[in-house]
Amino acid sequence: MAADRPRPAPRSLATVHGYPRQGAGRELKKAVEGYWSGRVSAGELRRTAAGLRREAWRALADAGVHEVPTGDFSLYDHVLDTTVMVGAIPERHRALVAEDALDGYFAMARGTQQAPPLEMTKWFDTNYHYLVPELGPGTVFTADSAKPVGELREALDAGHAARPVLVGPVTYLLLAKPAPGTAPDFQPLTLLDRLLPVYADVLADLRAAGAAWVQLDEPALVQDQPPAVLNAAARAYRELGALTDRPKLLAAAYFDRLGDALPVLAKAPVDGLALDFTGPAAANLGDLAAAGGLPGKRLIAGVVDGRNVWINDLERSLATLATLLGLAGRVDVAPSCPLLHVPLDAAAERDADPQVARWLAFARQKTDEIVTLARGLNEGGDTIAPQLAANRCARASRAASALTRDPAVRARATAVTPADTRRPQPYAERSAAQRARLGLPLLPTTTIGSFPQTRELRTARADLRAGRIDAAAYDERIAAEIREVLAFQEKAGLDVLVHGEPERDDMVQYFAERLTGYLATRHGWVQSYGTRYVRPPILAGDISRPGPMTVAWTAYAQEHTDRPVKGMLTGPVTMLAWSFVRDDQPLADTARQVALALRDEVADLEAAGTAVIQVDEPALRETLPLRSADRAGYLRWATEAFRLATAGVRADTQIHTHMCYAEFGDIIAAIEDLDADVISLEAARSHMRVAGELALAGYPQEVGPGVYDIHSPRVPDAAEVAALLRKGLEAVPAERLWGNPDCGLKTRGWAEVRASLTHLVEGARQVRAECGTAG
Repeated sequence: MAADRPRPAPRSLATVHGYPRQGAGRELKKAVEGYWSGRVSAGELRRTAAGLRREAWRALADAGVHEVPTGDFSLYDHVLDTTVMVGAIPERHRALVAEDALDGYFAMARGTQQAPPLEMTKWFDTNYHYLVPELGPGTVFTADSAKPVGELREALDAGHAARPVLVGPVTYLLLAKPAPGTAPDFQPLTLLDRLLPVYADVLADLRAAGAAWVQLDEPALVQDQPPAVLNAAARAYRELGALTDRPKLLAAAYFDRLGDALPVLAKAPVDGLALDFTGPAAANLGDLAAAGGLPGKRLIAGVVDGRNVWINDLERSLATLATLLGLAGRVDVAPSCPLLHVPLDAAAERDADPQVARWLAFARQKTDEIVTLARGLNEGGDTIAPQLAANRCARASRAASALTRDPAVRARATAVTPADTRRPQPYAERSAAQRARLGLPLLPTTTIGSFPQTRELRTARADLRAGRIDAAAYDERIAAEIREVLAFQEKAGLDVLVHGEPERDDMVQYFAERLTGYLATRHGWVQSYGTRYVRPPILAGDISRPGPMTVAWTAYAQEHTDRPVKGMLTGPVTMLAWSFVRDDQPLADTARQVALALRDEVADLEAAGTAVIQVDEPALRETLPLRSADRAGYLRWATEAFRLATAGVRADTQIHTHMCYAEFGDIIAAIEDLDADVISLEAARSHMRVAGELALAGYPQEVGPGVYDIHSPRVPDAAEVAALLRKGLEAVPAERLWGNPDCGLKTRGWAEVRASLTHLVEGARQVRAECGTAG
């Protein structure tokens, strides 16, 4: 009978490149941290991980996705997984990995007391952090296919059509750095010919396990690359494509346009490409046509934005897909990039304004959009007419909503003048005034801001939300924590103190909840690194500050100590970068609005007697456009926004900023243009490299390169701190050098913090004495 005949395969498939890993209740975070603490066995951790993978594949299949990804799941980081897959284990970790593969894996991520971890930095222009491979001329690669093969078999056994997704060989090498002891000018890409046979082995293993397709992600190729890199990419995919024992190969790139790399991949003997067609990557459409398209090949078209939370313009995406049908042998529908960068499910936000909820699409809703578009492509737009009408109505309601526009905010932003964005006194004059006011010793010590967020603090916040305690009881709990934090810092001997931020659960969300125009989520968790998850707020409308946000607790702390207490704010660029930004106006306009709100806060802190104010901008480098042609414009408005927030203070008020876990060498000029009096930067894992970069560029102001890696449970001793400070002194004069941790301490335990900061002060005193100054 006709009803018994199998349905023909759809012409265009719905698929994704990757999916959120954590589970609806952050089960992965809890299992991994439970393993670290000894409460969860290795077997229990692996079973939890396997269950989360099955759950994700089932959700995708139930939504109508035809081909699920495998290999994208990770216990910590997918680049670290690739390091294991190719056998590039650092020498200091090899014995640990040989003794216990799981503990060795986490040792590479977090370090041990004897073996520091791999360096960590940002994954392109996202807030995800990856662990940097360490490679040298002596690196020997060996294939370890256990993870990609095992996860593929899990998916196939569950009845899913599956496509393994791996970090591509060229991107892997471009993400790497020279191993310790290797010449700093060593180029890991020179190891390509040594690495390709390992990828060939992995591909053969995946084919034997049942893989029909394998995706190799090459996002590094969307950056400006010299001919040597493009030639290496051409050679890599020529050799991989020529393999006989392999699945079909799909080369993928996302986050921006491919540019010169597009014809390289299009002409390679691979079976298809996966390209981004959103935002600046929309230019891939014209570039693909100019390159002659992909005749006879598969194209996975990323037409749904995988990095932001707004609903897709379905009609526009359908038109793009229709155009692409004429440029490739087959067109499938996907998000622009892995859905790792968005929360899991907007339906979980039951407290959201129903009007706003219509505008949001998290991973599950994006999956539905992809499936809808694939159906429209296969069966015609009329078959999805109700979805198109609902989508059109929702987008129109957002465009017309009063939530998105505040005339007063826009008038104030328009009235900003250049004088508002520059401090009238030069740094030398300010520095003298600040030294006179603060009376700090040589090599002053401080921390970045946050102290451990204990279980008691999290419980107090939960009790307040649930009504189990009132605001007065909560405030007393916060006040007691501040007094404890101050007492420890005084006893340890730190010079500039912080109040510890016990009232803040997140450095962006805290401010977002106190500014108009922002929406906070309750379940919108996104992985930042390892087991660190954040809930990026959603920037939906114009920004203003109804009232002071930090003044009361900062003033309270200053009342309880004679030492200066820093006021702690999050800068305008980071407020954008670590939020889901509005896509209906230029980022520069939104940054100016946020800067004006922060300017009011800075003025109130100063008026309350705060002598040191830190405005953190860890995302300044992270948000740098991937293409150099776009960078000057971005840096112009980004640095202007910081100065707009901070330029209204007196000469004797010291402005600090902080950056961490990024490559700073190519934005030194922008760092100087911020005109902060003191900048603290991550430097412990990179062994003070940034201090040398600043010195080489002639950076004239004060610098606090980190001497304590807070993303590792290791406790540095005083000798290690002193050694790093001495290395810092090779680049920065003592009168301009500070001692501080790499980043905030909220993720660490009190036992580690007490020991590490005590050693930090001891190390600074040793070096201070060597400089001929006691204290």
